[in-house]
Amino acid sequence: MVEDPGDTPNEKERKCGFIVLSGATNAGKSTLLNRIVGAKIAIVTPKVQTTRSRLSGILIRGSAQMIFIDTPGIFKPKRRLERAMIAAAWSGIADADLAVVVADADRAAKAPCKMDPDTRVIVEGLERIKVGAVLALNKIDLVQPQSLLEVTKIHESSGVFDRIFMISAATGDGVDEFVGYLLEGLRPGPWLYPKDQLTDVPMRVMAAEVTREQAFLQLHQELPYALTVETESWEEREDGGVRIDQSILIQRESQKGMVVGKGGRRIKSIGTAARSELEQLLDRKVHLFLHVKSRPNWMERPEHYREMGLDFKG
Repeated sequence: MVEDPGDTPNEKERKCGFIVLSGATNAGKSTLLNRIVGAKIAIVTPKVQTTRSRLSGILIRGSAQMIFIDTPGIFKPKRRLERAMIAAAWSGIADADLAVVVADADRAAKAPCKMDPDTRVIVEGLERIKVGAVLALNKIDLVQPQSLLEVTKIHESSGVFDRIFMISAATGDGVDEFVGYLLEGLRPGPWLYPKDQLTDVPMRVMAAEVTREQAFLQLHQELPYALTVETESWEEREDGGVRIDQSILIQRESQKGMVVGKGGRRIKSIGTAARSELEQLLDRKVHLFLHVKSRPNWMERPEHYREMGLDFKG
């Protein structure tokens, strides 16, 4: 998906804009962001509510700089963290130059009304704030044509979408046409980032997200939603490698055994997978050290929300 930007166009030719990717949980927003940018900058797991904060991916297309913002999935929140995640998602939609709703076409096809309940909540929200959006019906590779046609008609009848695209973030089908349409909607303006920058997320935060992804993938109970990961230190080494110390924060001491595993096997497995991912991301040797710490009620501490770029009062 990434194109060689070549020579940077002059100021008069440039276009720039923020494009927010919103949608229900597990609709495929992070997979789509990675596909568009051409690099893995957003973590992806089969579990819902994986994305917790806004994450940007930057794409250069000719004279345009497109800044895509991946937001937390929109659902009905119950806890403070969930409320902050939803607030971040709606704030992103309101602030965007262009708003995109990503919907799981496969999930919609199986719903009685051909629109999943969380996407309906988003449609109702768009109607309230009077914001138009583009709909990306994702995962079309999993849906039969007749069902896809029914799903499309239902979403079209809502009246809030300026255009509907059928795409598969997993295979890339329809993504180029979708991005091309968004490109046409950008207004003239200066670029906000260097042409070779893929994201504005600090590397320490990216590293923590890589480890959190592995924790989500390998811990199969409810525990992933009760933990977070922080990069405690980042030490550049003389041999060109880097030492990264991270803390996996849990809410109760009794949860430590689930993360560490018998004989330390679970945390070793998480660390090995995260280190491999980080070495690909950083293109150098990584020495990763993980520590499991019990920090009761971390979800109620404002500093952790600031670390994730969320509003504690959201």
